[in-house]
Amino acid sequence: MNLRTTLKTYGSIFIMLIAFGLHAQNDFQGEAVYMSKTTVDLDNFGGRELSPERKKMIMERMKSMLEKTFILTFNKTESMYKEDEALESPAQGGMRMMGGMGSSGPVYKNVKTNEYLQDQEFFGKQFLINDSLPKYEWKMTGETKQIGQYMCFKATAVKKVDAADWTNMRRKNKDEDKKKDEEKDGAEVEKDSTKKDEFKDPFDQIEIPEQIEVTAWYTMQIPVSAGPGEYWGLPGLILEINSGRTTILCTKITLNPENKKEIKKPTKGKEVGREEYQEIVKKKMEEMRAMFRARRARGGGGRH
Repeated sequence: MNLRTTLKTYGSIFIMLIAFGLHAQNDFQGEAVYMSKTTVDLDNFGGRELSPERKKMIMERMKSMLEKTFILTFNKTESMYKEDEALESPAQGGMRMMGGMGSSGPVYKNVKTNEYLQDQEFFGKQFLINDSLPKYEWKMTGETKQIGQYMCFKATAVKKVDAADWTNMRRKNKDEDKKKDEEKDGAEVEKDSTKKDEFKDPFDQIEIPEQIEVTAWYTMQIPVSAGPGEYWGLPGLILEINSGRTTILCTKITLNPENKKEIKKPTKGKEVGREEYQEIVKKKMEEMRAMFRARRARGGGGRH
């Protein structure tokens, strides 16, 4: 075999290996199972007046809202994140609506086309949020920890909180408000001890922070820029997210499963951008606030 033939043979093998590698890369798929858990401090919302038994009952009813299982199906460029239908009970839809913010459907992300699609239900109306991927300025901390068999690296970012994110609602300066209320109540007693108790607008007592810090733990052993929900943008699969009172933790990973799933873009609902959807939420909340105040005014404004 002469030199030209040898080079030609090796060249053919090299091309075949590249072609095989590209095919394997395009055919790559993974599936990750995530457990999402949100904690709620009932004391922030008048829970101090409730008995321990009552608190326990409320938390049990809210469990389907606060603890969920999701599945992330991903390849090199696309991902789909949705609630595990096998574990979703019929009662969950109602509890989500009781949360006041509707329910989130599948979230589709494409890092190649910078595409973000989310199926979102809000007060009985179906929306399709169509926008570019949210931008996160991740800061690497150098910290590491083990999650299962994967070595993970810590990164943090500051995130703007959505108007519909009820999980981050909190009571406004509850200690300061309590002091002011006590001073005000004392003054009113001296002024007119027969005056009826003034009803407090619950909308005036809660707030959603403008931004929060998010902590992500990702592994470069799975080099895809994907993660649960809206999160992405790191040089490896995100296995854990800590955002406000919510923790999302990966509990199982399957690479290249035998039965691969097609990653389909959600298509249902009225198409809106992210900012447009936030305006719809804000407007609805203002309508609810006005309706609540009107009802209180018709009812005399106070307790009898």
